[in-house]
Amino acid sequence: MKPTTAPFPATRLRRLRRTAGLRDLVQENTVTPADFIWPVFVRDGEGVKEPIPSMPGVFRLSVDLVVEAAREAHVLGIPVICLFPYTDPALKTEDCAEAWNPENLSNRATRAIKEAVPDIAVMTDVALDPYNINGHDGFVEDGYVVNDRTVEALVKQALSQAAAGADIIGPSDMMDGRIGALRNALETEQYHNVALLSYSAKYASGFYGPFRDAVGASGALKGDKKTYQMNAGNSDEAMRLIERDLQEGADMIMVKPGMPYLDICRRAKDMFGVPTFAYQVSGEYAMLMGAAERGWMDGEKIMMESLLSFKRAGCDGVLTYFAPAAARLLNG
Repeated sequence: MKPTTAPFPATRLRRLRRTAGLRDLVQENTVTPADFIWPVFVRDGEGVKEPIPSMPGVFRLSVDLVVEAAREAHVLGIPVICLFPYTDPALKTEDCAEAWNPENLSNRATRAIKEAVPDIAVMTDVALDPYNINGHDGFVEDGYVVNDRTVEALVKQALSQAAAGADIIGPSDMMDGRIGALRNALETEQYHNVALLSYSAKYASGFYGPFRDAVGASGALKGDKKTYQMNAGNSDEAMRLIERDLQEGADMIMVKPGMPYLDICRRAKDMFGVPTFAYQVSGEYAMLMGAAERGWMDGEKIMMESLLSFKRAGCDGVLTYFAPAAARLLNG
């Protein structure tokens, strides 16, 4: 039954906004460092901290510095660090074999983190674009990204990540049937406790540009990704994709991008009630940071307000490049 509110002046809703203590007392949603997954870019070398011009304050880090980032995350109370490799262009091929090389950047970084900071969870990305000379998430045949052959490769990639010690595998490729194939393979190979956080509703978006710069995929990409990533005009389709992925064995689901698709987050949480995440993607981060750097907005305020919007929309957590800055602020 819907609660009734007494008419004014018996009800003055401003009464509970009068002081900071009262506002805190009745706040409906909060953000803590435990809500964050921190995406980190890893590259070859040692002692390398390479700035990404389109993402102010974000760097490509060599494996040794990624380990230091994981230590920092653990101290700050961030529970998960997510790895994205910047692959040497010479290793990008048509067959994408580097994707399941046990010694690729992602796998080396995973092992190094789990050895140094065993209590932090490592999430890895399953998709072929960091290794594909064509820049796509799957194999390209006659100009089209093929599904079933790609899924076979994704299974090999995921198994190599599980062997390296990944706690969470994030399939971001948007191929049909890949969650079922991945879950079956992980179970068959006795990786029973590796979680799947599926990018179930990943839209073909203009907000990914800085990320593609960060992983070196911008120049390689031929065409666009609209044949496998979602149409921005669709909402019901997102629910169908999420339902399918859950039926196939996904443990958690992701909406990507984040802020432009908060309605999808809300619908997903209301409809399925499962652990729901959003990715505050590179373009969202760059947009807010660019405005803050120019003094157009208060950087800390818009950072925290943006993160709170995900919790209000029903998300259990968020992948965000703001994770360490926000955690430091929250920790005082």
